[in-house]
Amino acid sequence: MNILKVSRLDILLRRFRGSEFAFGATLAVVAGIAAGLGAVFFRWLIGSFNRLFFSGGAEVLGFLGQYYVILLPAIGGLIVGSLIYFSRAAEAKGHGVPEVMEAIATKGGRIRARVAAVKILASSICIGSGGSVGREGPIVQIGSTVGSILGQRLLLSQEWIKTLVACGAAGGISATFNAPIAGVFFAHEVILGRVLTRHFGFVVISSVVAGVVAHSFLGDYQSFSVPAYTLNSYWELLFYFILGVACALIAVAFIRMLYKTEDIFAAVNMPEYLKPALGGIAVGLIGLYSPYLFGVGYQGVERALLGEIGLFTLTGLLLLKILATSFTLGSGGSGGIFAPSLFMGAMFGGIFGEVANRLFPGITAPSGAYALVGMAAVFSAAARAPITAIIILFEMTRDYAIILPLMLAVVVGTLIAYRLSPESIYTLKLRRRGISLRAREEVDLLERVTVAEVMTRDFPTVSPEMSLAELAEKFTKSKHHGFPVVDVQGNLRGMVTLADLESRMGTGEGLTVADIATTNLVTAYPDESLHDVVHRLGAREVGRVPVVDRRKPSRLLGVLRRYDVVKAYVKAISQLPKD
Repeated sequence: MNILKVSRLDILLRRFRGSEFAFGATLAVVAGIAAGLGAVFFRWLIGSFNRLFFSGGAEVLGFLGQYYVILLPAIGGLIVGSLIYFSRAAEAKGHGVPEVMEAIATKGGRIRARVAAVKILASSICIGSGGSVGREGPIVQIGSTVGSILGQRLLLSQEWIKTLVACGAAGGISATFNAPIAGVFFAHEVILGRVLTRHFGFVVISSVVAGVVAHSFLGDYQSFSVPAYTLNSYWELLFYFILGVACALIAVAFIRMLYKTEDIFAAVNMPEYLKPALGGIAVGLIGLYSPYLFGVGYQGVERALLGEIGLFTLTGLLLLKILATSFTLGSGGSGGIFAPSLFMGAMFGGIFGEVANRLFPGITAPSGAYALVGMAAVFSAAARAPITAIIILFEMTRDYAIILPLMLAVVVGTLIAYRLSPESIYTLKLRRRGISLRAREEVDLLERVTVAEVMTRDFPTVSPEMSLAELAEKFTKSKHHGFPVVDVQGNLRGMVTLADLESRMGTGEGLTVADIATTNLVTAYPDESLHDVVHRLGAREVGRVPVVDRRKPSRLLGVLRRYDVVKAYVKAISQLPKD
């Protein structure tokens, strides 16, 4: 009889015929379906609130003429501020992405269920009423919350919960922007900060499923329709290089403006739930310049990509978008920075292209080509996500012809932005809360090492029938402080330590190892990360953990000792690049 405690994960795995892939794929499909449906519902909510505020507002506030739009973001801000404050879901305020990153870094991927409900409502009201924010942050947080709750309800390990959080985030991006490949890389590059090689396929499955769900409701669409821009001359790469440098400056300016605005609103002496309304008034006044400054602003981006906006208007839209987004988020609104970053990049790229066309008309592409490249460069410089930026622009426009300038500008912009400001727009928010993801790289080191890599194989064992005298002699000769107890059939029956022996010596004749061994064991699997096992070691205060076969928990594969963990940690530290 197997006397070892079997975890709920083991039971589920057995139901899937012992296949971890079947188990993980099923969870990924569930997370993908939930993220896809959530994205579709979120877009419907935004459209509904947009009609309610702007069409309904025009009827109710028609006596104000065109100035009625000033009040719409303020009313939306008041509702959003009250909703977040009185629901006690502070995580729903702001971008959404930093909150998911914080949960990954400090809470093992655990996110409260309340956050998703409040976030989807608060963000849809904020965007629908004219708040200058995007959809990506909210849907990432919503999808990640669904994945987290799924993992928590099944009592899964931190590694699995983080994987499901990544699945939800990838699914959200995939369904929202019709960009399944970018969703996968966003989850790894931004949310996790590394690639989960073991569970990479599950994130892909979730992203694909979410995309299929969205297609079934929204159709197979592309976010922007652009002409087939090409590289006119290889000399033009120099202009794209300069564009990348300039986009880094725009991104850093946006980051600093955003958090400066946040500090200003934090210093204002008024109730927290009223501050988004104050910011909304500022956004409403800014929106008088152009309706493109309200909401995600994709209509303005589309026109910039087609080269239909003049130089003066592009400049005004760029500067005012930075202000509008800073006021929306800095005052406590709810929404993402992806759409605003694309907007700023398109406007600045259009400005750069217009100037380049006037100075060098013979060798430069139309301004729309520079607007397209600027979109990706500004977002990547702000988020420090070059792979995601390159892929998502390709998926959103389906234009591959300009890939070389795109890659050059994105990489240059990201590198320059890093030199000017080491923190991204996401990590800076965590840094201001006292959370440094860099300081947590030590934990990440243990997450990257599996038990199989460092465990001691062929560890000596003892039989349940061994007498205590024989056990004492074995302890003396071996210098070990603990042994796995294995019966004649090769089944793991428990662990016995020197402390167990010392506590029972002289208490009775005829005692055997089976009488004093610990049978309620904490075990490890060879494919687990050291981080998860160390967490269990610390909680149970044990110095060694038997490593068993995931499909047959009674089969001993080796032993993981504290010495093994420390040795692996020191080796990993020594291999870190020196700053």
